[in-house]
Amino acid sequence: MKTTILPPATLGMLGGGQLGRFFVAAAHELGYRVWVLDPDKNSPAAQIAERHFCVAYDDYAALDEFAAGCAAITTEFENVPAATLDYLAKFVPVRPHAAAVAICQHRVSEKSFLRDNGFPHGPFIEVNSEADLKAAPASLFPAILKVARFGYDGKGQATVNNIEEALLAFAQFKGEQCVLEQRLPLDYEVSVVLARDENGQVACFPTGENQHTRGILDVSIVPARTSGCMKSDAEDVAARIATEIANSLGYIGTMGVEFFVSRGQLLVNEMAPRPHNSGHYTIDACVTNQFEQQVRALCGLPLGEPRAHSASVMVNLLGDLWYDGDTYREPDWSVLYAIPNLKLHLYGKHHARPGRKMGHFTVIGDNPEAVQKTALDARAAIGIKD
Repeated sequence: MKTTILPPATLGMLGGGQLGRFFVAAAHELGYRVWVLDPDKNSPAAQIAERHFCVAYDDYAALDEFAAGCAAITTEFENVPAATLDYLAKFVPVRPHAAAVAICQHRVSEKSFLRDNGFPHGPFIEVNSEADLKAAPASLFPAILKVARFGYDGKGQATVNNIEEALLAFAQFKGEQCVLEQRLPLDYEVSVVLARDENGQVACFPTGENQHTRGILDVSIVPARTSGCMKSDAEDVAARIATEIANSLGYIGTMGVEFFVSRGQLLVNEMAPRPHNSGHYTIDACVTNQFEQQVRALCGLPLGEPRAHSASVMVNLLGDLWYDGDTYREPDWSVLYAIPNLKLHLYGKHHARPGRKMGHFTVIGDNPEAVQKTALDARAAIGIKD
């Protein structure tokens, strides 16, 4: 029997980074309490939660206590062990379920899921040994070799131009299981963030256009600037494919689906079983944001309206900004606070380091071109270099 979880129930969050922090804030606004389980004593989400279980994800005594105190549990990143989700699901609703997360957290499983379900994707092979690489067709190169587990934001991958380079990279990855993906000529990249509830209802946010720097998301633009290389219904096609993926997974919660646009074709790149960095614009530009949707789906509430009320551009703020050569100092946030239609979000992370996501800002407005100009000017003014 489906039950609705109402405030002031306590919800559980596995993982304590910025995505968890935004979930806690959204849950608090709706009247819920939140417990966070994360091994980092400086967890940003734990700073604002009612309770922090500072333990490993496989500490089963702590998991027992965590489950006993929570009405339902979710996660903020895909590398929480699926076994932990499976264990907790014996005692309390866990959304998304372990099987969906397991597919998304393993690149071989993810690519195989896309292939087996007929979703558009780029050419790839599974790599378990040097022999697999030696048998790779020449047409697959140039390619990207990616470890199957624990790779994100450009980590655990290498661009390879031929089999010899692939063998070298495979050795550097210590022979871990990998996927070898053809490196596609990119027109640009887009993503769809959506929420799906336990009744199979899906609410898609507007499609965003994404620009990456060194493998890390830099800028998200909404609405996406669909160009002549794509037909005008590209955003609808992306939303339809993302919806079909969520339905095929039996997914409950908020998820992100990343697409490549290559030679005018939409191809699924990756799936994230959680709110997505490219969906941060929803906090300031949409009727309901991606984190409130996560709370609603977890608790069996009707999904909120995902419509954007403003054009927006979101810019990530990485730890590089805290460094002036070898000098560590706080960026001059007054530069951003001076812009009236800019919303700054800092994540409360303990220490900045290059490449670490420390915050973001979103510029909103009625005119997409003006919003883009303001955001890019602000990006330069705070010191982000191309």
